[in-house]
Amino acid sequence: MNLENLIVCRNLLSDKIFNPAANEFEIAAKLIEKAERLGLSGNLFRSYLIYALAHESNLVSETVEMSGGKIGGSLREIFKHDIEILFSSAMNFPLLENYQPTNTNKIEALTELETALENLRDAGEIADAFIAHYKKFGYGDIAAYRAFRWDSDAKNLIGIKHFENILLEDLIGYAHQKELLTKNTIAFLENKPANNVLLVGARGTGKSSGVKALVNEYFMRGLRLIQITKPQLKKLPEIMDALRKFASKRFIIFLDDLSFEESESEYKYLKSSIEGGVEARPENVLIYATSNRRHLIRETWRDRVDGQEELYRDDSVNETISLSDRFGLIIHYYAPTQAEYLEIIRHMLKKKNIALDEETLRLEGLRWEMSHSGRNGRTAQQFVNYYLGQN
Repeated sequence: MNLENLIVCRNLLSDKIFNPAANEFEIAAKLIEKAERLGLSGNLFRSYLIYALAHESNLVSETVEMSGGKIGGSLREIFKHDIEILFSSAMNFPLLENYQPTNTNKIEALTELETALENLRDAGEIADAFIAHYKKFGYGDIAAYRAFRWDSDAKNLIGIKHFENILLEDLIGYAHQKELLTKNTIAFLENKPANNVLLVGARGTGKSSGVKALVNEYFMRGLRLIQITKPQLKKLPEIMDALRKFASKRFIIFLDDLSFEESESEYKYLKSSIEGGVEARPENVLIYATSNRRHLIRETWRDRVDGQEELYRDDSVNETISLSDRFGLIIHYYAPTQAEYLEIIRHMLKKKNIALDEETLRLEGLRWEMSHSGRNGRTAQQFVNYYLGQN
């Protein structure tokens, strides 16, 4: 393999598979290992080359991301030069020509890229296909995962491999709430003005599920989710700065079940990040939060009585309610009606190819509700789990 003349893709040389000094048996062993782990198939050298160019960062992928999808003509020509070298390289190893891995699960974005490259032979067309891939999906874990968590020690994003596969169509009822949430998110994806969102209301009503479903629905349009914990709120400037370099993607920073005690100061970092800080929030980032409380900072009647030590009581009250006021869109979720609760159960059972008659559904569903925590989507799911386990 004549790879010494690579320019912008020289980082591949640190991979043993592309090391000119490695023998073919060593390369074959590595390729088989990668194929079984990543679900690569067909000509393993070509398949892994596509994966490596899509996953490992290079100057082209980084430039496309940071510029929001643009790339200069000169850089494209240099990338084309590297592509011609890489795709003219080959291995003469018959066992790896049509490999079928045990693990057939492959990254969704990689499958689409392989399809786009299937009949291309011209280096310029191949280079453009990779540029289009970087623009649509990004590179590395950003292209592979829908959701992430923030590693405070390493100061980077960690992909969540087993993200909940819930869709908007699985959320029964709350049509108005879903419409508000969806329209705001679509505006965000289309680079139109959009608001940070607070989803507030009864427990188990699908607030968190609605946000997760958005990411599954609009992943192909560049939407990603970053879930952070309350102690990580002080890291928000650091997190947002890291997301700036992925300008072609749109990120929802997700705060689930958010609330604060008066003694907790983390809410001030959130206030500053939403509005009022010196550094502007990146255009590709919004904050979505769920809470069971309309006012996110806990306040007691004692806080409102006269005679307490606070000299300017109104200032103290304004401080506690100002956080929720900074969310431009507040969506309220209420406990479902009996009919909606039973419809949720019916829908969940239908997905498992089970249909109960109306009377049995009503009696069993309501009996379960009365012995549990009331009517909501979570109670419905628990009933379905129980029914499936007993039948």
